[in-house]
Amino acid sequence: MADKKGQTMTPRQRWDAVLARENPDRPCIDFGGLSLTGFNTVFREKLYAYLGIDVSGGIDREGEAYEQVLRWAGTDVRGVGSIIDLHSALTETVSVTCRMDCWGVRREFLHGNWQITGSPLKEASIEDLEAFPWPLPRIDDATLRGFEERAKYLREETPYVVVAEHPVLGILELMCWMCGYETAFLKMAMDTDFVMRFFDRYLSIQSEIIDAYYTAVGPYCDITTSGDDFGTQNGPLISPAMFRELVAPYFRERIERTKSVADCLYWHHSCGSVTALLDDIVECGVDILNPVQVSADGMDPSILKNRWGDKLVFWGGMDIQQLMNRGTPLEVAEELRRLVSIFGAGGGGYVVACSHELQSDAKPENLAAMVDVLTGTVNTDP
Repeated sequence: MADKKGQTMTPRQRWDAVLARENPDRPCIDFGGLSLTGFNTVFREKLYAYLGIDVSGGIDREGEAYEQVLRWAGTDVRGVGSIIDLHSALTETVSVTCRMDCWGVRREFLHGNWQITGSPLKEASIEDLEAFPWPLPRIDDATLRGFEERAKYLREETPYVVVAEHPVLGILELMCWMCGYETAFLKMAMDTDFVMRFFDRYLSIQSEIIDAYYTAVGPYCDITTSGDDFGTQNGPLISPAMFRELVAPYFRERIERTKSVADCLYWHHSCGSVTALLDDIVECGVDILNPVQVSADGMDPSILKNRWGDKLVFWGGMDIQQLMNRGTPLEVAEELRRLVSIFGAGGGGYVVACSHELQSDAKPENLAAMVDVLTGTVNTDP
């Protein structure tokens, strides 16, 4: 496809048009470019088989087979970096199906995914919190060099929009994982001293990681991501007032610190219905909203575009709960055209992506239908 001058845009030119709220030659695409817009292992295997791609070299996210998928899909972005697995006395592999992470959160492999089955601060007092063996906020030099080299390569040797994957977990989700959701929400309602002590401690860890990580990758990146789920299917996890009092100050400081080190846009991932929080999320410094779960209550695309389209780029929207797994290619194509017409109205402001990582029940032919609509081809050539 070509722009109004008859020239095909590069991914970065397309992204510039999105930001300027101008019409690119075709919608900007992110199918599989980032961890939160990618494909789980089962879906990747199904997609490789569907496309006839040789995966003898492995199915990792930075291998040649996966890169071939990204080129086929027309994906305009490439990710660099990851959440840092910090040094901790708590990290342990209990068995092939059970492990403890650096925060002491226990996960077991159940029903095809790693599920949280143990929270180290579930019964904790403030004294327990102070005595907790927090991980060391350090990134080893070899890891940083690897991230920096990939970021530099992507910036200097490819045409893609470079996106730094977030190096630290969200502040609300980590408290929910370490305390358990019930305990965390009770603390937020009844023991704000505990909550603020937790957030203060974790922000200090976040800040040290942010400084080191973005000093390395920041000069080469256009965008950085973050993830912290603030919504459920029916509304926010917490009230807007509680969000403003307890979460927003720490969220804002994380964003300000990140942007001070890396001069890039801030992309935030929150599942669920977050319309009641969007004014506050924007005020905290978020530039790009993902995954735009339009199936959640109140997440009507027209309302989102009309109220926040001049402040936010919307990145996502294609439903994975019912559409990508149960819909037909025709239904998928129709929904894609609808979202592009709404979120892209007036030119730009939208990146086409699914509303989360594609799961094992998603249909490869549905992804191919979107690629066909957007790029006019479903072949596997680069």
